[in-house]
Amino acid sequence: VRLVESGGGLVRAGGSLRLSCEASAPTFNNYIMGWIRQAPGKEREFVAAFSWNNGNKYYADSVKGRFTISVDKAKNTVYLQMNSLKPEDTAVYYCAADYTDTHIYVYTASTYDYWGQGTQVTVSS
Repeated sequence: VRLVESGGGLVRAGGSLRLSCEASAPTFNNYIMGWIRQAPGKEREFVAAFSWNNGNKYYADSVKGRFTISVDKAKNTVYLQMNSLKPEDTAVYYCAADYTDTHIYVYTASTYDYWGQGTQVTVSS
């Protein structure tokens, strides 16, 4: 599985960004596609995820109502639309994939098997 993120950058508080993750794999059946972030000096934190099989979406409480995960299956691309950004959203954002038949651990960042290189998002106050 190969994951390549793009779309990060610098934005003022209240602004928006859209991250993209181009994914490559023989198949995405039974995969959870997620966005994980890591701020300086902090552990990796789950942000959002999408079940390729049934379309279920999952969000961290800290981003609910502000971030939206979506997938274009024809392009094998996962998006993260981020609105109303806050300085505390500043982090490196990683696209990640988890091959699994259960959604129990979808909120656990360390459970993801494959990772992109990350893209920096900086929100200024």
